[in-house]
Amino acid sequence: KGELLVKLDTDEPALYENMDSVFIEVRNNLVPFFIESSQLHKSELLRVKFEDVDSEEDADALMKSGLYLPLEFLPKLDDDKFYFHEIIGFKVEDINFGDVGIIKGVNDSTSQSLFEIDRDGTEILIPMNDEFISKVDKENKIIFVDTPEGLIDLYLEE
Repeated sequence: KGELLVKLDTDEPALYENMDSVFIEVRNNLVPFFIESSQLHKSELLRVKFEDVDSEEDADALMKSGLYLPLEFLPKLDDDKFYFHEIIGFKVEDINFGDVGIIKGVNDSTSQSLFEIDRDGTEILIPMNDEFISKVDKENKIIFVDTPEGLIDLYLEE
């Protein structure tokens, strides 16, 4: 029937159940597609019926394509939650250690995502673990962490 399953890379798939449109990468161009209907399927899959995608052939042409949403369309998150792109440039302060450095990226290629922090040219990696994150201050762009003793020092010892 032209329906596709979309894999959602998010902790809260339900926030994406009622989107009006998305961009799909077709031959290196982002093309807007309007959503006729969608419903959550299993935990991280969204069953989508796009307008004008009415056959298996139409759907096949879109298989394995990248799906994009403009940043301003992303659902707003609670204060203690964040999108990875939002926190680049945030300061990291550790409750025991003090000022750790500035977040320059997020490494999510491992099973545990990591803050990539620059401290005067030295890279410090801190797991993005709920137990380590004490507070996210979006207004002042600071993430407060409480890491196990010695974790940060491992990166600083010569």
